Amino acid sequence: MKIATFNCNSIRKRMPIVLDWLKENKPDVMCLQETKVSDPEFPLQPLQDAGYHVTFRGMKGYNGVATLSLTRPENVVYGFREGPDSEDFRILQTLIGGVQIINTYVPQGFAIDSPKFQYKLGWFKQLRDYFDAHVSPASLAVWLGDLNIAPTEIDLANPKPNKDHPCFHESARATYNETVTGRFIDVYREKYPDTISYTFWDFFAQSFTRNKGWRIDHIMATPALAKLCAEVEVDLAPRRAPSPSDHTVVWARFDV
Repeated sequence: MKIATFNCNSIRKRMPIVLDWLKENKPDVMCLQETKVSDPEFPLQPLQDAGYHVTFRGMKGYNGVATLSLTRPENVVYGFREGPDSEDFRILQTLIGGVQIINTYVPQGFAIDSPKFQYKLGWFKQLRDYFDAHVSPASLAVWLGDLNIAPTEIDLANPKPNKDHPCFHESARATYNETVTGRFIDVYREKYPDTISYTFWDFFAQSFTRNKGWRIDHIMATPALAKLCAEVEVDLAPRRAPSPSDHTVVWARFDV
């Protein structure tokens, strides 16, 4: 099973990139974040024409998640729980081919002295509670998406000037590590413990051409699934494409 994640930063603007990547790479599952479109306006038809079942939840102008799959999901949960959930535009859960896919767009946090940062820390707490109730380390499950955390200094180009950034501050990394430990394995870092590789470069100061980036888009697998990870890659082609997102695609293949 080939599973990919991509913060597309507007599905309508990046549709050519998404369709090209689907055609060339044929993933079984592709998870999108920051779709930035309300549900009635979601561009469903081109993705269906490409052969994908599409599950989505979004809002106008920001946030939004979508999961594309070659086979119809066996189960879908919008948000942290069944029924109405205010977080349904940030977390989308599907069961596909017996693998639990947890697609997330974690809050960025804005600034460490803002209420939005406390909201981010609280969001990770909700995630931990969900995992403990619904995900066993022995199960086949993947948690992926724009997690808005660079876990270690190797995961961003300029760690010292960014020590108070909401995606690298020690308290953000601590709550991230608490969420991961004993539950999930970062399959990219498991395969490449010392490799410098980024998934996000902002649009300013030629950060992509200078490779001044961050690794904040992750594929995390339960220990049972991580053992089955055959390949994982950060694909830079979408970031080099015309009118790119500020993120690129990360994908992994699991022998399930």
